[in-house]
Parts: sequence; C-alpha cells; structure tokens
Amino acid sequence: MSTPSHINPGALREYDVRGIVGTTLDARDAYAIGRGFATCIRRGGGTRVAVGRDGRLTSPMLEAAVIEGLTASGVDVVRIGLGPTPMLYHAERLLEVDGGLQVTGSHNPAEYNGFKLVQAHRSFFGAAIQGLATMAAAADWSEGAGTVTDADMLDAYVGRLLSGYAGGTFRIAWDCGNGAAGPAIARLVAQLPGEHHLLFAEVDGTFPHHHPDPSIEANLADLKRVVAERKLEFGVAFDGDGDRIGAIDGAGRVIWGDQLLSILAEPVLGAHPGATIVGDVKASRTLFDRIAALGGRPVMWKSGHSLMKEKMVETGAMLGGEMSGHIFFGEAQGGFDDAPYAAVQLIRAIHLSGGSLAQLRDALPSLVASPEIRLPVDEARKFGIVAGVLARLEAQGAAIDRTDGARVTTADGWWLLRASNTEPALTLRAEAPDQAGLDRLLAAIETQLNAEGVSLLSPVDPR
Repeated sequence: MSTPSHINPGALREYDVRGIVGTTLDARDAYAIGRGFATCIRRGGGTRVAVGRDGRLTSPMLEAAVIEGLTASGVDVVRIGLGPTPMLYHAERLLEVDGGLQVTGSHNPAEYNGFKLVQAHRSFFGAAIQGLATMAAAADWSEGAGTVTDADMLDAYVGRLLSGYAGGTFRIAWDCGNGAAGPAIARLVAQLPGEHHLLFAEVDGTFPHHHPDPSIEANLADLKRVVAERKLEFGVAFDGDGDRIGAIDGAGRVIWGDQLLSILAEPVLGAHPGATIVGDVKASRTLFDRIAALGGRPVMWKSGHSLMKEKMVETGAMLGGEMSGHIFFGEAQGGFDDAPYAAVQLIRAIHLSGGSLAQLRDALPSLVASPEIRLPVDEARKFGIVAGVLARLEAQGAAIDRTDGARVTTADGWWLLRASNTEPALTLRAEAPDQAGLDRLLAAIETQLNAEGVSLLSPVDPR
C-alpha cells in the first residue's frame, strides 16, 4: 500500500510546478508528482509519457525521482533526455505517448526547478495541478510497474525547425544563456545559411554569464555587445528552457514580445487571411490594431503560457504571444510555445519584408510605455487588492476590460493591474503616446494602489 505524501503547496503554481530545490521542492515531491500525474494519465486511458529535462544541476535528480513515481503507478516512460521544453512538446506529439513531462525551472534563478506537464496534447494546469497534492495526501494513486526506454529527439526536433526553411541569408547572434536550448541551436545554425555567432551554447546550470530570462533587458547586454561589435543584422536570445524568445535589432533596440507578434502576424495572415491571433492582456493596443488592419481577428487573453495555449485551441488561432516572449504557432506546432521555432519564423518574416528587423521596428507605432512592473505584495492580499481597485473603478464609471485583472482605457492610453498567478506580486503596465500621458497613467495607478494601502515607485521604459 502506498504511503501518503505532502507536496508543498507553494510549489504548485497555476501553470506548472515550480519551487526552490531543498526548500519547497525535493525528490519526495517529485516522486509524488510522478505518481499523481501517472494516475491521471491512466484514468484518462493512457499508458505512456515522454520525459525530458533542462540543464539545471538538480534536473537529473528530479528526473530520476519523477520517473520512479511514474513507473510505480504503471506508466511506461520514454526518456528523451536533455533539451528545451519545446522539444518535449514536439516529442509528446511525435511519439506514441499520452502525455509529457519536462523537468525545468524555466526562466527562474538556478536554485529553482520544477515540472511542466502535458496530457493528450493539452496543458495540464490549474485545478489539475492542485489535484496532485490532494492525490498525494490520500495516496490516491494507481499501482503498476512501468518500463523506461530512451529516445533521441534532437535531430527530429531540429529537423522540424528547419522544415521548409525559406528565410534568406542573415548575419545573426544567438544567445543561449547556457540554457537547455544550446545544443539544439548549435545544430540548427550549422544548417542555416548566413553568418551565425553563438553565445553561451554550453549547457551550464549555474548560468555563469547572465540570468537566462530575455524578457529583462539587462540580460541582453552580451547580445547587444556582440551585435554591435560585429555589426550584425540582429540577435535573438532564449530563456533557460527555450520556450521564451528575446530579440534586438541591428541598432541594439529590444524588440518586445508584442512587437515580435506584430512582425510575425503579417506573414501568418498572408498565408491564412482572417485568422485569429491571440495576444496577452499586457500587450500594446497597437498590436491588436495591427492584427485587425491586416485583416485578422485579434483576441486579447489572460497572461500565462497554459492559459494562452487553451485559448489557442478554443479559438483555432494560428498565432499567439505574450509580452514575456512566449510565442505560440497554431498550424505547424499545434499551439505550443517554441522559441527556436519563433526565431526561424522571425528570420522568415524579415526575409519576406525585403528589409531589416530595424526597418520593421521603425515601422511600428512609436509609443511610451512602462516596463512590466512586478510589485511584491503578500500572497493573501494580491487578489483582494485587485478586487478593491476594480470595485472603485466601476463606481467611477471607468472603461475597464476585465479579461485578466483591470485594464483601464483613458484619454491618455491604458494601464493594467493584475495579480500574478506565479508569485506574491501584482503586475502593472501602462502605455501612452507621450511621456506626459504616461506620467498621468502611472499617477492614476498610484492613486488606486494608495487607496489599498500599497505604494508604487517604478521606472519608465520608452518603447
């Protein structure tokens, strides 16, 4: 008879499992998560799961523990080894399996790790993840003796990235950040035309050069330097598990997630007129306007990779993306986020434009926006703060979009306040045509937060 187990609730996030190894996540938790996920797979009629891992120092230990749990509940494991999370998503669709599990700490610091889960080509998230703790507490697990086999997916994954390549010839820098995408990117660029400069492609879970999160501009300093020194046309960067992309143009300017989506939208809508494209609630108004101007159907949705994937499936969207750099492709990739694939499609979009990434950036509307501001608050208060602000705004007759928190439109532009689903924080953002308008929007946010007993001091990032 199985022994009940306690999984630290702090590691069970909305979109995946994530914790500090040795503090909120350990081998016992990994084993229990494997038991629970395998039970869900079996109750859904499945028998096989693909398992991959990123390059963090603790990933082999957690991989071994979670596989032990999966097999103890009667699921056969196909182990694909070290690689980016999108390689696991690709394996889950290519191999004859019923689910997938990636051991990864994503873009978090080196001491973090966790799991991203897929069942029957759909994200395993929200209540399903919370249910793993309930199952563990009651040892409500199936029993069995699954097998473990190995499959090398790297060639198949890189082949998928290159399939039908028609992107032209460019001079590009690729910053892998010592993350799990490094080997795939090295193999990819060896087969691409043009001139390619690899940065930090060696997998190293200590991340010795910089933190692998391309949504933070400071982490792109090395990429900017190489592009400038070698006079390259542009550069791309990846997070620790290869499902987020960052980019800079030849002038060293960051191309943010919503701007990447604007650039990628044109070739997608050229091939699929009238297609749906999903952007997250943090994205610029100009993104949704551009999609509509190109004849597409823009949809604004909640932030979070699992939520975005579900919306992609629901709407049949051909493209989707978040400010964080998750880019989703509906037709070719089945709606999952794949940063190396996004990089290849960016090359194609630039080639089709007949110009440069800098020219595409120049053609986008010029606005002034705050960065994505993450304001630490107590976990127990964050949703209550947003609810209080929403009630006050409604009483004031404000123009509010409640897709995910409060996105408020005024004569000056728009501002956003939402509760983070992954950490004890509020997420804020504002955008206006000019600095004066942005200052007024930030002052409006400050007023609303002050009424809830919270203060805001934030930097501003001209876009």
